[in-house]
Amino acid sequence: MVENFLTVGSQVLQLFILIAVGFLCGKAKILDVKSVKSLTNIVLYIVSPCVIVSNFIRPFDHAMLGGLLACVAAALCIHAGTIVIAMLLFHDKKPEKNRVYRFALIFSNCGYMSLPLQQALLGSDGVFFGAVYIVVFNVVMWTFGVWLSTGSGKDLSAKKIILNPCIIGMAVGLVIFLTSLPVPEIISKPIGYMASLNTPIPMMVVGFYLSQSRITDAFHDGKGFICVLLRLVAIPLLAFGGMMVCGLRGTVLTTCVIAASAPAAAATTMFAAKFDNDAGLSVKLVTLSTLLSVITMPLIVGFARTVGG
Repeated sequence: MVENFLTVGSQVLQLFILIAVGFLCGKAKILDVKSVKSLTNIVLYIVSPCVIVSNFIRPFDHAMLGGLLACVAAALCIHAGTIVIAMLLFHDKKPEKNRVYRFALIFSNCGYMSLPLQQALLGSDGVFFGAVYIVVFNVVMWTFGVWLSTGSGKDLSAKKIILNPCIIGMAVGLVIFLTSLPVPEIISKPIGYMASLNTPIPMMVVGFYLSQSRITDAFHDGKGFICVLLRLVAIPLLAFGGMMVCGLRGTVLTTCVIAASAPAAAATTMFAAKFDNDAGLSVKLVTLSTLLSVITMPLIVGFARTVGG
């Protein structure tokens, strides 16, 4: 248990060093809103699909296919269970606040925070299953998440879901994996180089946004604190317990626990701003959950690796 905690803690601290670099760049005006938006687009439209494709360049394996299907089922159940909890527990009088609390609880930062940790702890298999979790996350976010943020279904778009970069990357990756399609090195190497940017750039982006917020404000919202504790502790533990009961073990279990234990998604702020909800509250929730995750993620993931194999 102690060894697992130290291993996970070391990896999380390395990520936070990168976050600190982004924080300092923000304070020193080396990064600004415009440049960070450009970096975010690079990660979203180029780096993330490359991460997925690069980890699907492997010979077909029945065991991995079984794990992929198990990961899809686990991710769907985790999101469904979290939706129920969020809808039952948060009933703020102001709809624009209520939607943000629920969104922050339901959607974790399973891309920016989870993939680097899955890569460090579990290698390519962890990113393989982590990519599957992200696809489920994107489908739920662009369907239920849009409905939650707007209170209606008028902004739902099948086109946006299908053309999501991660889903396109997953489709390409699945074709390569299921057919054992050989990918020449002249193509696979550049894909790998782009994929390697997935750790430093997202962490620096998170750090920049932390530098633009008043961190102390995040500690004065009681309901927000409850939301964050549920996001960081209750949800991953419930997910872990449910997967253990269903017989999931090993890499799939640890991958899903890492994704479920991540702080509130950066998309919480993007959706709040886009759909005229409380963007200030969203920044507080993302900030607080990101800061506290340096303590909770090593504990939760270390426990999961020890008990779940």
